[in-house]
Amino acid sequence: MSQPIKSRLAAILACASLSALVAGCASVGPDFARPDAPAASSYAMQGDTAPPQARLDAASSASGPWWNAFGSPALDSVIRQALADSPTITEADATLRQAQSALAQAHGAAGPQVDMNAGAKREHANLQAFGFTGFGDVELSNPTFNLYSVGAGVGYDLDLFGGQRRRIEGAAARAQAQSQRADAAYLTLTANVALQAVTIATLQAQIDAVDAMIAADEANIDLVRRANALGGSTSTAKVAAQSQLEQDRALLPPLRGQLAAARHALAVLVGHAPADWTAPDFKLTEIALTSAVPLALPSELVRKRPDILAAEADLHAATADIGVATADLYPNIRLTSSLTQGSLKPGDIFSYDASAWDLAAGLTAPLFDGGALKARRQQAREAAQASSARYQQTVLTAFAQVADALTALAADDEAIAAHGRAQVQADETLRLAKVAYEKGGGTLLEVLDAQRRAHDVQSSLARAQGQRLADAVRLFAASGADWRTAS
Repeated sequence: MSQPIKSRLAAILACASLSALVAGCASVGPDFARPDAPAASSYAMQGDTAPPQARLDAASSASGPWWNAFGSPALDSVIRQALADSPTITEADATLRQAQSALAQAHGAAGPQVDMNAGAKREHANLQAFGFTGFGDVELSNPTFNLYSVGAGVGYDLDLFGGQRRRIEGAAARAQAQSQRADAAYLTLTANVALQAVTIATLQAQIDAVDAMIAADEANIDLVRRANALGGSTSTAKVAAQSQLEQDRALLPPLRGQLAAARHALAVLVGHAPADWTAPDFKLTEIALTSAVPLALPSELVRKRPDILAAEADLHAATADIGVATADLYPNIRLTSSLTQGSLKPGDIFSYDASAWDLAAGLTAPLFDGGALKARRQQAREAAQASSARYQQTVLTAFAQVADALTALAADDEAIAAHGRAQVQADETLRLAKVAYEKGGGTLLEVLDAQRRAHDVQSSLARAQGQRLADAVRLFAASGADWRTAS
């Protein structure tokens, strides 16, 4: 390529350097400011009881992922598998990459646009139609020839009022919002897996309690048989014992059905069909809250909980959209340039005489649009107002969820303590009833009644223990606990 052509091409491309002249121009529209953190220092309503498992800490943090606090290797294994295989996570990650690509597109659209073109055509020209006569020869007056061309063009919007910069700002905020939604999806998935594990453990504990009761019923029937053989029991006692056995057996099918459904739901959360994966046999005795839940102050929660941060980023994007709509009300200048090499012979295409170029600057400005542009700016303002309200509602909902979990945990502690005391009393009542029956001072019906109360208390205690674990999981999720695992 000859030096003159190189010089002209460099001059054309140099128009892109004008971006430096306008990079410092102010962008129209409001600048985003993060909403102020709440001044509240607590989540509890007046009169609420705080559980001992929650530790309000200005610099709350946990070592490792939040579910480590339950000390269950089986739970850790299942949650890690869910994080690796769940379609929910795959969807969240893909949506995040989509938002990041949109940001890259916005960056690219704001820079110089360079296009290349090349062509070859055969043309028959009618010069006589343009008044060129006197050639004599028809072939000279109407020649047929080949035309070869190659060239490049550059276009650049000066973005005088920052519309493109606001578009980039909005795209970046939307990418940030999607990143936070991905984090929220991870946190929700891990919490749901833990809740299903607790449900499985609770149902299994209830089934174990019923199995123990059925074994006791069978022992009672054997006791009645021996009494009958000695002539010390009646047929009424035998009927009552058999009836109690059948009633307790009837409790098992619904519990087993619920357990199967919970195991199937856990398989789906992990990312497998129930036929392709088997849930662990979680036990309540193997899942325990071994450490306090580190709970952030309200002013810190709004800076760490993913759904709040996503709502904040949405508000940022909506604010940037006001600037985009405002910039469209003002003029814009677009610079363009092109260099074209054209010749009748391929070998001459890069010669100096075959070159042509142009430089242009175009101004566009709205004159009359029936108020459409102003209406669009007002629409953007209202959208930002709605986004601000959604942010505030998200914060309020988050605080209420934390308060609910704290109150529930406190109630769980009271329930477990009460059930524990009731179990001691029920076990003692059952022991005394059996002793009285064996010594002839009581009836089998009294034994069965005491046994029934002991079973009810044991099942209630298992449910209360499971509920306490579930509410602890909900508190971790509500507090925006870290789900990230070490590699």
